[in-house]
Amino acid sequence: MSIFEYNGSAVVAMVGKNCFAIASDRRLGVQLQTVATDFQRVFKIHDKLYIGLSGLATDAQTLYQRLVFRHKLYQLREERDMKPQTFASLVSALLYEKRFGPYFCQPVIAGLGEDNEPFICTMDCLGAKELAKDFVVSGTASESLYGACESMYKPNMEPEELFETISQALQSSVDRDCLSGWGGYVLLVTPTEVQERVIKGRMD
Repeated sequence: MSIFEYNGSAVVAMVGKNCFAIASDRRLGVQLQTVATDFQRVFKIHDKLYIGLSGLATDAQTLYQRLVFRHKLYQLREERDMKPQTFASLVSALLYEKRFGPYFCQPVIAGLGEDNEPFICTMDCLGAKELAKDFVVSGTASESLYGACESMYKPNMEPEELFETISQALQSSVDRDCLSGWGGYVLLVTPTEVQERVIKGRMD
């Protein structure tokens, strides 16, 4: 078993009309044994910027703490929040810096940039960025997430439709992966508000 699959994970981000949603499953496992069903994989950087960290759970928590530290330094120096594109470059540089002993994480970054333009990207554990205009996925359920998102995604979705789409894609995907599941956590971000919702798994 790959070290990336040790704890199991599923993270997806999707773009709508001047909004975005980022979602993850809630299972924390040790290989096939479930340890917790309320594990956090999506983290807030600031009101319009979030990061989802799939992969090894301990590395995800360590990496998040380092990113918060770097973002706070940026806020002190620049007196403003970081743009999503700038933050993606920061994450990429931080991961590449550790390339000989990497963090076993695959980040998914989602945010609203200038003019509330949604930005999403993902990268591998060495910081190689993959930008997208529709959706990005990572984790052990990524193959089934790709299939579900390809079939369900439509451009310029309104916030409510986007929430429904990403929730259905996540639920149907984790049902096909034994290392992730136990419901999901969905964040819907628009220029004016942030909605957090927990979706129950089919087995709950």
